[in-house]
Amino acid sequence: MSMNLKPLGDRLVIEPQQREQTTSSGLVLPETATEKPQQGTVIAAGPGRRDDDGNRIPMDVEVGNKVLYAKYGGTEIKIDDKKLLILKETDVLAIVL
Repeated sequence: MSMNLKPLGDRLVIEPQQREQTTSSGLVLPETATEKPQQGTVIAAGPGRRDDDGNRIPMDVEVGNKVLYAKYGGTEIKIDDKKLLILKETDVLAIVL
């Protein structure tokens, strides 16, 4: 996927991990009946925030990392029929190893 977004500061663009849309018995679940995903892959990262002296603080998260993030954090966007999430690095709870 070609990325036409460059996040600023300490923001990340994340592709949420898609959940199963059908139950084990074969019932199709509507999007409103499923929980929001809280895990995804970082596909773009900003350069990091600046401290009070103007020095850049590098990010702990890198492109390609799988991360867990706050349930209601960030802003959802849609590019090329793909749902993406832009959020701050502070909304990332953990990197999945």
